[in-house]
Amino acid sequence: MLELNFIRNNLELVKRKVEAKGTTFNMDLFNRIDLRRRELLTGIEDLKSKKNKLAKEIGMLKRQQGDTTALEEQSKSYSKEIEADEVALTEIEKEFQEFILNIPNLFHDSVPIGKDAADNVVVREWGKKPEFNFTILPHWELGEISKFLDFPRATKITGARFALYFDTLARLERALINFMLDTQTIENGYTEVLPPFLVNDESLIGTGNLPKFKEDLFKIEDHNFYLVPTAEVPLTNIYRDETLTEDQLPKRFAAYTPCFRSEAGSYGKDVRGIIRQHQFNKIELLKFTTPETSYEEHEKLTLNAESILQKLGLHYRVVLLCSGDMSFSSAKTYDIEVWMPARNGYVEISSCSNFEDFQARRARIKYQAKDGKKRFVHTINGSGLAVGRTVAALMENYQCENGKIKIPSILEKYFPGREYL
Repeated sequence: MLELNFIRNNLELVKRKVEAKGTTFNMDLFNRIDLRRRELLTGIEDLKSKKNKLAKEIGMLKRQQGDTTALEEQSKSYSKEIEADEVALTEIEKEFQEFILNIPNLFHDSVPIGKDAADNVVVREWGKKPEFNFTILPHWELGEISKFLDFPRATKITGARFALYFDTLARLERALINFMLDTQTIENGYTEVLPPFLVNDESLIGTGNLPKFKEDLFKIEDHNFYLVPTAEVPLTNIYRDETLTEDQLPKRFAAYTPCFRSEAGSYGKDVRGIIRQHQFNKIELLKFTTPETSYEEHEKLTLNAESILQKLGLHYRVVLLCSGDMSFSSAKTYDIEVWMPARNGYVEISSCSNFEDFQARRARIKYQAKDGKKRFVHTINGSGLAVGRTVAALMENYQCENGKIKIPSILEKYFPGREYL
């Protein structure tokens, strides 16, 4: 959420940056709602002041045994006006909050202006694309040939965009979860967290998922619970409505959760395989930092996510997203895209974002600085990594001519005595 006075004092800047993100900013509507809200607040306070002053006069007259009829009628009139204005204020506050909560975060000045993914900028690449002297297969065909993946039965059990994993492919998924968590906690200094897999609406408002992206969520009927779309939501809300101290920062957390997304608006995209599922596993990295260190910590978090792909020997590239391809809450985002041989292209496997104080304002997370002042923290998060997409990348990049899939050397300890899945 943007700071209100900042919006008022920088309307042209807000409009320009919001619209560069592909969202409309109605400046006239903002001014109208903001003016009406301030008029009502001022009017109510003025009426309450007049009523309080009148109450003193009535009390004084009563002590002098004077006639207070007219003053009491005036007091009742003030009460009715206050009541009517408070009803109007409730309505305008609701409209105002909805407007404010639907304004996306402003992007950092280092972010390139652009409309979509075609305007993103490749920052760096790592490793080499594998070469094959045989016809390569997509991961879903490899999985079906080996009977490691079963989509029809998963559809029977639940519906489309679900998969059944069997035998060593299921073990690979589990091994990757452990491998990713161990790397981030033992080597990169993150504290492991096992959060709830259900969150309430206040938590989703804090991260920016609500109200704008309600259609992307799975809600539990008759409860104020939603299935987590990502561990970012429970992790960010650990310190909601709390104040940390500067010497506690940065805080670094890593968490495994299954993730649940309706994938609204994505139908027709990646319908084959396990790239885009309604349920998938993911390791999330999240930091709470001071404003002064957040961009340095953002770079470090991105490198921490990259380290997983390097250990697995998978070719990838890091892409700086342009303004029009960024998420609602982000101020700056790097996408890490892994090479998928069967599609002869890249697939996003991690998105590492700095939200600055956008989420912290919504979730009311502050820290007390060394000068005694309270400020909002900055939040940073990224996948470290999406596990299902890592499985798919390993299957395609480590496939052999006979259809077998070689186990990367870093994962051999999870498969004692085996060279292939």
